[in-house]
Amino acid sequence: MKFTAAQIAGILNGTVDGDEGIEVSKLAKIEEGSKGSLTFLANPKYTHYIYSTQASITIVNDDFVASQDLSTTLIRVENAYKAFSQLLEYYNQVKMNKTGIESPVYISETAKYGENLYLGAFSYIGENVKIGDNVKIYPNVYIGDNVKVGNNTVLFTGAKLYSETVVGESCVINSGVVIGADGFGFTPNERGEYNKVPQTGNVILEDNVDVGPGTTIDRATLGSTLIKKGVKLDNQIQIAHNVTIGENTVIAAQTGVAGSTKIGKNCIIGGQVGIAGHITIGDNVKIQAQSGIGRNVKDNETLQGSPAFGYGDFNKSYVYFKNLPKIMERFNIVEKKVDNE
Repeated sequence: MKFTAAQIAGILNGTVDGDEGIEVSKLAKIEEGSKGSLTFLANPKYTHYIYSTQASITIVNDDFVASQDLSTTLIRVENAYKAFSQLLEYYNQVKMNKTGIESPVYISETAKYGENLYLGAFSYIGENVKIGDNVKIYPNVYIGDNVKVGNNTVLFTGAKLYSETVVGESCVINSGVVIGADGFGFTPNERGEYNKVPQTGNVILEDNVDVGPGTTIDRATLGSTLIKKGVKLDNQIQIAHNVTIGENTVIAAQTGVAGSTKIGKNCIIGGQVGIAGHITIGDNVKIQAQSGIGRNVKDNETLQGSPAFGYGDFNKSYVYFKNLPKIMERFNIVEKKVDNE
């Protein structure tokens, strides 16, 4: 896709300073700009790059004044950073504006889908599936029986939705995501062997949920594993059966949440956090990376460590821990003096 400076200025309500007809087809950092690329200047620390960049078009603030000759065409806007973000969103919308059904695919006769569907090749749509309007399903996606997918949702290549899964509107399910596989339920018998406990529930994702590549969300034993609206899950996260995650909570990569735990709304959970099962974490909780959570957590707490405790207390304790060898040396000296008296 190619855009002229005039077209971009029209999208951003900006003005062109230079060649209105110059075209770009890619985006670049200002220091890496090349012919045919579009970049932006928002941080004053990068101003010197605008005089050497080879980018064809550069978005700048209205008040930018060049102190040297420029080879790049400028688009002047009120806020360059905000305008570039707006352009990225527009670019994504254009790039992903696919419709139609490719071949080969399998669509059950009992499945129903709305308008403007894009269904990529080698995808599978099971019995009694209901798919809303403007849904994008990329190649090699599996959608099991009785699944519901809401309007404007995107499922990227290789995503798997097991039977009975419910996905809301405007969700993004990335490649390699598995939603609705059996929870980790086994019970030992008299011989010490483990028998599987049937997992008969499902997974529900409410609206505006993002799920990163490689993340798994297990179906409930009974009832539903529930991911509430606005939740953002990073890559390679494990959400076990019967977990509930509250609205607008964000969780970073490689975190694991064990079964039946309830996490509140507006929480921020760092990477590689381990959360035990059958506990409750309140609202507005912040958990630092690599922490281990094995107890209930009240609203508004900030935790670090394994086992985790208050962030401030952790930092104070770490000072002592870091100095422990020196403290022990001093202790041993004192102890020898006492023994010799």
